Amino acid sequence: MAVHIAAMNVLAPCVVLALPRRAVQLAGTEGVGLALATVLQVALLWTWHIPAMLGAALQTPSLMLALHGSLFAAALWFWAAVTRGIRQGEWSSMAALLVTGKLFCLLGVLLTFSPRAIYWQLTLLQSCFGTQAAPLVDQQLAGLLMLVACPVVFVGAAIVAARRWLQSARLVHGWRPYPELE
Repeated sequence: MAVHIAAMNVLAPCVVLALPRRAVQLAGTEGVGLALATVLQVALLWTWHIPAMLGAALQTPSLMLALHGSLFAAALWFWAAVTRGIRQGEWSSMAALLVTGKLFCLLGVLLTFSPRAIYWQLTLLQSCFGTQAAPLVDQQLAGLLMLVACPVVFVGAAIVAARRWLQSARLVHGWRPYPELE
């Protein structure tokens, strides 16, 4: 889970921010690219977290590579589309961030509060700390990582998008939040 979070929510946005504006413009136009990128990212995340799919990926290195590669590629497209929308002052970026963030958090909630282990193959605590942990404890740790990291990233980006959207609305439409203070 830590690799997913780092790749999708830290590395992908950093790569997109390092790209020239022209490359980010290719992410899509008029919100269509953003909608498709959002749907693809959420669909891949939930599909790869079907217990049978994740179990197979944990046992097959090439499938694990496909899991990480597809999630990272979808995240790159998503963050490029979001960045494009933010730079152009579109409200759709906020909507995509909040919807995606909620669905990521929902997966984290399911992992954290499930009464039984959904992913019995997980061995995060054992591999990282050399301890023997029950699969449920390992799964709950993965869910907690999602619940801590994902909202920070998605809500933080949505705040940046809201600020940019409000600035563009003010410039384009002559909107002033407190005209009596001017």
